[in-house]
Amino acid sequence: MAGSRFDIQAHITDQIVSMLAEAKGTTDLPWHTSGGLHRPLNVLTGKPYRGVNILALWMAAAQRGYRSGRWGTYRQWNKVGAQVRKGENAAFVVFYRDLPGNVVTGSDADDDSERNKLRVLARASAVFAAEQVDGYDPPAAPRASHVVTHARAEHLVARSGATVVHGGERAYYTIATDSIHLPSPTAFIGTSTSSPTESYYAVLFHELTHWTGHETRCNRQLGRRFGLDAYAMEELVAELGAAFLCADLGITASPRPDHAHYIASWLDVLKRDKRAIFAAASKASAAVDFLMPGLEAPRRHAEAPSVVQVGTQ
Repeated sequence: MAGSRFDIQAHITDQIVSMLAEAKGTTDLPWHTSGGLHRPLNVLTGKPYRGVNILALWMAAAQRGYRSGRWGTYRQWNKVGAQVRKGENAAFVVFYRDLPGNVVTGSDADDDSERNKLRVLARASAVFAAEQVDGYDPPAAPRASHVVTHARAEHLVARSGATVVHGGERAYYTIATDSIHLPSPTAFIGTSTSSPTESYYAVLFHELTHWTGHETRCNRQLGRRFGLDAYAMEELVAELGAAFLCADLGITASPRPDHAHYIASWLDVLKRDKRAIFAAASKASAAVDFLMPGLEAPRRHAEAPSVVQVGTQ
């Protein structure tokens, strides 16, 4: 099935389109219903999956009720002394191979400019979760205290150097002043799955992902690829960036009601362009890499974020 006749890009896109269609009219999106607070990891290398593969494995885990977050190919499970059980159905991730035969790792090849430069081919790789094998006990997921999680989130924002302005009723990033604007932290409320503090950071990370798109940082130029759809796709990048950051920091990513109206636009783009979600996820991963390139434990005297307190807007 992983041969040339299996279109892995269409396969993953169709799955995401289906889940988005089911979410239409609600605010629950595929990256909110994954049921996990961490990025999926490769069992052999210990490295986290990147880009669209995060979404593919989150969706597979949600559909099958898996929570281990450990995945690997049949051979990789063998190498760690485990055996995939007979009859288990694989999930699929994508990797890239250039025409001369060199494997291209990471998610950079999802970007059209890199794709053209490397002349890469998207190929499918069948992977299985820890719940599908015998002879392996997944390690218990570390659970940081709320204090540590809060400190790590504050450290991430402080290290970014972003200007965060509190006040008013809306959350947004404006390129005019290169600043992030948020309601007061006390204005955020919790949900059935997240605390008010988690809701605050989920929104902050969304706007922080927008902030990374500035030309002096990740320099996202989505208009070249998506034209009039660039605005909606930038919102998708921010949605995914916030979800990836929340997963890496152990924060529950809550749905944003104000973004429910983007679902129709996303569906339209994804149905027309099977590589659109790959590009968006790649840009989101690049934003996360910019913000937390191997995030260290917070230092006691970490520099505070540039925060301006205002009244109302």
